[in-house]
Amino acid sequence: MLTAPPGEEVTTVTGRKPLAPLIVGAIGVVFGDIGTSPLYTLRECFTGAHGLPLTEENVYGILSVVFWAITIIVTLKYVTLIMRADNNGEGGIMALTALVSRGLTDRSGRRWLIVLGIFGAAMFYGDGMITPAISVLSAVEGLEVMAPALKPFVIPFTLAVLIGLFSIQRNGTASVGVLFGPVVCLWFAVLALLGAMQIARDPAVLAALNPAYAFGFLTGNPLAAFLALGAVVLAVTGTEALYADMGHFGATPIRRAWLFFVLPALVLNYFGQGALIIHDPAAIKNPFYLLAPSWALLPLVVLATCATVIASQAVISGAFSLTRQAIQMGYCPRLTITHTSDRQIGQIYVPFINWTLMCAVMLLVVGFQSSSNLAAAYGIAVTMALTIDSLLIYVVLTRLWHWNQIGALAIVIPLLVIDLLFLSSNALKIPQGGW
Repeated sequence: MLTAPPGEEVTTVTGRKPLAPLIVGAIGVVFGDIGTSPLYTLRECFTGAHGLPLTEENVYGILSVVFWAITIIVTLKYVTLIMRADNNGEGGIMALTALVSRGLTDRSGRRWLIVLGIFGAAMFYGDGMITPAISVLSAVEGLEVMAPALKPFVIPFTLAVLIGLFSIQRNGTASVGVLFGPVVCLWFAVLALLGAMQIARDPAVLAALNPAYAFGFLTGNPLAAFLALGAVVLAVTGTEALYADMGHFGATPIRRAWLFFVLPALVLNYFGQGALIIHDPAAIKNPFYLLAPSWALLPLVVLATCATVIASQAVISGAFSLTRQAIQMGYCPRLTITHTSDRQIGQIYVPFINWTLMCAVMLLVVGFQSSSNLAAAYGIAVTMALTIDSLLIYVVLTRLWHWNQIGALAIVIPLLVIDLLFLSSNALKIPQGGW
């Protein structure tokens, strides 16, 4: 490993690497957060603080909204558009901020957009603290369900797992990806299989792919639909991490992993859960686990526990990349940066950020005590970051890529409207811990 003196860059030797290992590594590091959303998203839409009545019409509507939210926000906005805006191969909100600062000549406008970008980076750091806390804590609470006698040990065991997770970061994302990649690949394969099995019993549920169901749901009862968006957004948490982790693996492996493996698995599982709760409304208490036959429940709980722990990796790696860019731009004090690969220059480890995040995450676990309490704060930082990215990409489109303003607005305004709807719906979580 190569270590840069504080604030200095190390020039590493880059070379072509086979695409398959990068795709597997990206699946393990980048998609863990968004990949564990099926555990709770659909359930929260119908049982959360603003849960909907469990009717076939609402199930079709929610499935359609979830599918099109994933399609528009993840596939179109990030994978297709924003991931093209790289800063020397790096992604994330600081990469957009760096591009904006070069594209604007007006000092006042540039200053405000840079401040906006730094605020968005702060939101990503906030997500980097909440995601490991809620992911690992929810996993350990799953073990408590299996063995109630372990309840007094939930918090200590969670802290021990977190210490282990942050301790292996020094080995680099390539090593972590090799370790996590096969596990998360298995996770997505199981997601797809469980969903496909249920869809085969009730293929009519695929009609919800039609956007007319989403439109009808949103316009039929606007208030209920607006409140439900606070739960729907759980399906896209982890989206910004796709962009932030681009420097670790490159855009192409992330795009291919998403389009050909991760996205189909997520859609199959969500629609399988939808088919299940239409057929058996009582299954809404835990539709993900009830997709599986009874004999597979125990191994599925173990696999889900591993997947939720791994989900933390996406935001941890993204925080390293974000910090490196902030140092380069002069917005962060000089820190020691360790380059963990002689082929992929973006694969780095920042010790100070790693241990600071670990302490913050452990404080959240001790302070909130349960994943349910943390869920009240989950989503606000994500939706703020999504909104800021939409504002910054408009400047990149018009000033750096020289798009026609009308064309740029035709793309950005719909994206911004969607982001603001999710943000305003999640703002209702502020009194319950979102502050």
